[in-house]
Parts: sequence; structure tokens; C-alpha cells
Amino acid sequence: MRESILTIPINEIFEPREGCPICRMRDMLEQRTTEYIMGAAMMEPDVRIETNRLGFCKTHFDQMLKQKNRLSLALMLQTRLETLKKDVYSKPSFFESKQKRVKSLSKSNSTCFVCSKVDWAMERLLVTVFDMYKNSSEFRSLFKEQEFICAPHCEMLCTAAPDALDRRTALDFRDDCFALARKQIELLYKDVSHFCSMFDYRNNGENADWGNSRDSVERSVEFLTSRKAK
Repeated sequence: MRESILTIPINEIFEPREGCPICRMRDMLEQRTTEYIMGAAMMEPDVRIETNRLGFCKTHFDQMLKQKNRLSLALMLQTRLETLKKDVYSKPSFFESKQKRVKSLSKSNSTCFVCSKVDWAMERLLVTVFDMYKNSSEFRSLFKEQEFICAPHCEMLCTAAPDALDRRTALDFRDDCFALARKQIELLYKDVSHFCSMFDYRNNGENADWGNSRDSVERSVEFLTSRKAK
């Protein structure tokens, strides 16, 4: 399969063969989106309308706070809070039902500007991933060589596969996803079990062999949630 403007970014994401490639894809999109929103785009009217309407989730608030640009974030928070104050938390009119206000509150707590942009881009990138898996034996081999697929992204890929691939290819794709996830969970179980065993007094001492277990808890959290433990 010849490289193109669509396939090059996918190959760059999968080439490292380290960790979960879908996590790398998401992390790259999140970084680009948060840098975008914290830069000059913050003052673009169309963007501010969307950030006022959608707000941000805890994960992406944390990522924006790490960029140290507190004024940009404060300006977005100012107008986001103003929007919520007017549309959700203002005193209801006489004819407004309480249920409508609760629905507005629920909606305001479940949307995120960055999530919406990342999800939109992920959906389009994964179209190319499926197309490459179907048509490129080289990419299929590269896919199988990944270190692992995390649990949430294994579910996401396997759920999307039947709509993106023919039946036979979708089954092969699911088998490859589960094989990558299975390999990792078996390794994690071994390392976490070893970590736990090291707290037995019989395994203590100057020459105690922790092996690869010291960061097994953090690696397990990453596998189970798709997010690195802090």
C-alpha cells in the first residue's frame, strides 16, 4: 500500500511499537488541541462560542493547567461561567419546568470542547487504520508488533471493526486486538503478583529481587484506564 497524506501519520503513530498506539494517537490529538485552544484561537469568536457552550472535562482542564498559561484559561473560564450562570443557574421563570433545568445541568456537566475535537479526529484517523489493516500486509504486521492495546481502546476498536471491515477481516482484527491485550494483561498479572509477594517478610532482605514489578501498579492503571497514573 503506497504511502499518502492519510497513511503517513498512522505509520508514524504505530512505528514506535511502545505502549498502546491508540493512546499515542489520542495523546497527540489532545496536545495539539489544548495548545491550539490556549493560543491565539482562544480569542477567535467561533471558538469561544463553542468553549462557552461545551466547557472542558477534568482531564483536559488538567492538561491546560500544565501549560502555565493561566490568563488564557481564566478568560475562557470567565465566559464559560457567565454562560452557565445565565443558562443553567439563573432563577427559573414561572413557566419553566424543573426537569428542563435539571437536563440543562446534566448536559453542561457532560460536554468538553477538547473531547469533541479529539473524538472527531480519532474517528477519521481510525477509518485510515482500518483501511490500512485491510489493504496492507505490511501494516497488518506492524499492528501485530505493537507492545499492547489498552483495555478501553481494545473495546473501542473491536466495537468499531464490524462496521469498518468485512466479516472475515473484522474477525482477524478482533483476534489481533485481543492477542495484544491478552499479552499485556498476562504480563501485568505476573508483575503485580510478584510485587505483592515482595511484602511477605520471607522475601525481604538486602538481595530482594523486585524484578520488573516496582512500577506494575502504575502500568496496570494505564492498561485498565488508557491514562498514565499520576
